[in-house]
Amino acid sequence: MRWPLGIAAVVALLGGASLFLLRTPEPPPASTPAYAEPTPPAPPPPPAVQLSGTDASVRELLKGLSTDADFARWLSAEDLARRFAASVNLVAEGQSPRMPLSFMAPTGTFRVTKRHGQTVTSSESHTRYDAVTRVIVSLDAKKAGQVYQELKPLLDAAHAELAPPGRSLDTTLSQAIGRLTRVPVPKTPPELTPKGALFVYADPNLEALSAAEKHLLRMGPENMRKVQAKLTELAAALGLPSAEQARQ
Repeated sequence: MRWPLGIAAVVALLGGASLFLLRTPEPPPASTPAYAEPTPPAPPPPPAVQLSGTDASVRELLKGLSTDADFARWLSAEDLARRFAASVNLVAEGQSPRMPLSFMAPTGTFRVTKRHGQTVTSSESHTRYDAVTRVIVSLDAKKAGQVYQELKPLLDAAHAELAPPGRSLDTTLSQAIGRLTRVPVPKTPPELTPKGALFVYADPNLEALSAAEKHLLRMGPENMRKVQAKLTELAAALGLPSAEQARQ
């Protein structure tokens, strides 16, 4: 009988087919990769700006801004870049820059007087700030703009130690100048009222000013006008953003 042989042939064919279907296909031969240029190494980060030991070079650049003797005395202070950054940050926030600018403190004591039945700041208290005003007014704005650009890396490094993240030195300086130039110059001497051992402004709007703004107010109207005019001139010479841009 031939059918067993036929069955055997069918079984053999099915077995071969199953082996073909179950066998894992061989991967295609790998193609030769195209030549690729090696990735160049990343450039090294710029060296960190060193603030220590920079006073001599800072003084050399700044001394040409004014021939005033008191300005030369101011430059004898130590750690000038950090003092500048600290004072600008404090004023921008409305705080007193008394500590970093201690060398600018006026001599004498604060005095009051009576005028038309009101307690007001005496003219002698205002004149204590005449020297500070004289130095500020004596600054050469055009040279200040040039020196500012030369010292920018150093000042940026000092500013970065103190400022909130994302706020540039230009913005902080513009905010500080804008805060001071917006202080209204009183048309008449502001009335004072005692509060403990101190005097405060009777006008609640003046008393609500920040500590930095009150420092300017205590200089008296004449000194205020001169300082505000020079600050406006310096802001333009330094190429700072406008006060509105800085606030945004």
